[in-house]
Amino acid sequence: MLKPFFKLALGAVLAAAAIAASAQAWPTRPVKVIIPFPPGGTLDTVGRQLALKLGEQLGQTFVVENKPGGNGTIGADLVAKAPADGYTLLFNASTFVTAPMTMKSVPYSVTKDFQPVALVAKAPLSVAVNKNLPVTDIKSLLAYAQANPGKMTFAVGSIGSAGHLSTELLKRSGNLDYLIVPYKGTAPAFQDLIGGQIHGFIDPILGSLQYHKAGLLRVVAVTSATRAPNLPDVPTVGETIPGYEFYSWYGLWGPAKLPAEVTQRLNTEVNKALATDMKDKLVQQGLLLTPGSVDDFAKFQQSDMVRSQKIITEGNIRVE
Repeated sequence: MLKPFFKLALGAVLAAAAIAASAQAWPTRPVKVIIPFPPGGTLDTVGRQLALKLGEQLGQTFVVENKPGGNGTIGADLVAKAPADGYTLLFNASTFVTAPMTMKSVPYSVTKDFQPVALVAKAPLSVAVNKNLPVTDIKSLLAYAQANPGKMTFAVGSIGSAGHLSTELLKRSGNLDYLIVPYKGTAPAFQDLIGGQIHGFIDPILGSLQYHKAGLLRVVAVTSATRAPNLPDVPTVGETIPGYEFYSWYGLWGPAKLPAEVTQRLNTEVNKALATDMKDKLVQQGLLLTPGSVDDFAKFQQSDMVRSQKIITEGNIRVE
């Protein structure tokens, strides 16, 4: 007859073996991918492309579910509270780690309740202005803003987004005085930019590209370190303000305590997907692919949170 200690030890070993076996068999049924914002937009487009490719590679359906609300916190909370079995994942933008810094409270901790899986891509942002503004590049934008202190308005699609932080950083780096106007999404912001109700808007390139090509607005700069392949004639902000560089970025997370085997397999499959025809599609959309390890993503997330917190604190960015 086994003593109690040995019974407990045996139980722990068997439980661990069962978890390992389950992880190795994963996935045996459809996987749910939560995107905590409405359909449409760069985040949803990239997330659906990745889900489709992962489904093809792993032989299971990856079902995308849009769960908008609360500046992304409603969908994220669903994942935080889901079983850590690899069947509920979160695909989100950098807003995921920055939005909680601007809110009084959120029902989860980014660092304690989620397991980073893979950094998928970075999205350079475009600095777009109304076409009737006497501005053709970043130098003339800075000159115009400095000559008209307090008169310019810049839209932000959501509080604490990459576009918002980039707009705040430009304001400080260029020693500018303009009003930042929050909008409920990028679509109404672009409508007002084209209509002349606001003067500028910084957002991922994909959002402004169609309007720029159609002559409805003017992209005068990009926020990446080098010029964007799909906008080769548009200068970077850094060409005028040395060191200025900013991106939105997209990643995949699971709930905390996601088995290491599942985390690693997902990371491997994401990197594999980024080497397929998906690569060309994302590059055409102006994205920079970022394959790497789970640890690479965790370190990148931490460094981005430190930088973002500094901008948010100095800019006193808060959700009212």
